[in-house]
Amino acid sequence: MSGRTAAAVKNVISMDEHINKASARALAVRDRRYSIRHPFAADVAFLDLESGASGSGVTSDLSMGGCFVCTSKTLNIGSRTKITLSRKDQTVEALAVVRIVKPRIGMGIEFLDVEEKHQPTLERWLEQLRRAR
Repeated sequence: MSGRTAAAVKNVISMDEHINKASARALAVRDRRYSIRHPFAADVAFLDLESGASGSGVTSDLSMGGCFVCTSKTLNIGSRTKITLSRKDQTVEALAVVRIVKPRIGMGIEFLDVEEKHQPTLERWLEQLRRAR
């Protein structure tokens, strides 16, 4: 064998190393958030637009992109829902989708379309939360 062959062998990457690095990258991407989450409590009512199932809960956090709803009655991942957040005398209504479910804990909701008349309320809530940090 020549010295050139030995050098080529040094550059070999095992499949185990490649798979572990790919898995780590996939987890990092999956956990990346598009908006900063803020602790926030609001009452929630939700309606599954396909099955008609409804439920309620309380948010634990809020961002411009969605919220986490603490509820024992979760919907399925991918369910499209109409969600209403209520805090004091203010409400925010949105079309949303369930992105993650934690059984007996709750579900992560991504807002798809916040109703135009409710957008200023959502922005005001988030601005107050940013200032409070």
